[in-house]
Amino acid sequence: MEPRHRSGSQVYRSDVRAARKRLAGRIRKTPVFHTSVAGPYGPVPVTLKLEYLQHGGTFKVRGSLNALLESAEGAEQIVIASGGNAGIAAALAAARLGMSCTVVVPESAPHTKVAAMWSYGAEVLWHGTTYEEAYRYAAELAAERKALRLHAYDLPAVVAGAGVVGLELEEQVRGRPPVLATVGGGSLVAGVAAALGRRQQVIGVEPERVPTLHAALSADRPVDVAASGNALGATRIGEIALEIARRYGVRSLLVTEDAITAAREYLWREFRIVVEPAGATALAAVQSGAYVPAEGERPVVVLCGANTDPAML
Repeated sequence: MEPRHRSGSQVYRSDVRAARKRLAGRIRKTPVFHTSVAGPYGPVPVTLKLEYLQHGGTFKVRGSLNALLESAEGAEQIVIASGGNAGIAAALAAARLGMSCTVVVPESAPHTKVAAMWSYGAEVLWHGTTYEEAYRYAAELAAERKALRLHAYDLPAVVAGAGVVGLELEEQVRGRPPVLATVGGGSLVAGVAAALGRRQQVIGVEPERVPTLHAALSADRPVDVAASGNALGATRIGEIALEIARRYGVRSLLVTEDAITAAREYLWREFRIVVEPAGATALAAVQSGAYVPAEGERPVVVLCGANTDPAML
């Protein structure tokens, strides 16, 4: 079975506010850090949203917990397909609520992330070489076991849960500066945009080799892109994320793999912050010049995940 959601699968600020109430006391309100970072033409003032400090090292635990709290009446087990962080988040959320969790991962799933799933008590099954193959098997498995099936990013409750990041930023940051967030399947950027609406500009940043949002906006529909380099797992933007991006004018900026690597290394060298490539992608836009702040502007940069092997820095 699948979680309940409103007809049309649309997400609004009211859904995000309901998620914040549902998640109260269950997640961390992650801090912000006002600082400057090296840019192509000198120091750039930024506000870093330290979401990598979230339980499980990923923003995705917000969405997983929200979906389970909203839909888990009578459910004892969940099944999810994931290349990494969504599986970690689902495993953690299930453990918190006394449910069993099975994560289907592609054979390429990083051992660091699989180990984190195990640490929260999840059963991990390897199937196929891509997320799509793992997803199809997870759907079959959920039907066979009569389990609750979660989607890694294209589920209203998951998007609404991620959007609580946006409500926190309203309380933590003065003014209404632009918010830069990494794009994979789109739940983070979509959730933040649903929370903020047209009050603030929300910008998606994605690797140029996996431009899920950029490709969808160009084609006016979700399309598959070939995964390579620092792929964030998803190779197709979610339907919900694309609808929200259209509704609120969310745009996409592309950054190179080298820029992502440089931003990640910079965070460690200058601040001793350890994040995965996805966690540094939004910052890469500022440091590479893909995003140039207006005069007097201090953009918010969301550092969204820390599930990585520090030895890879």
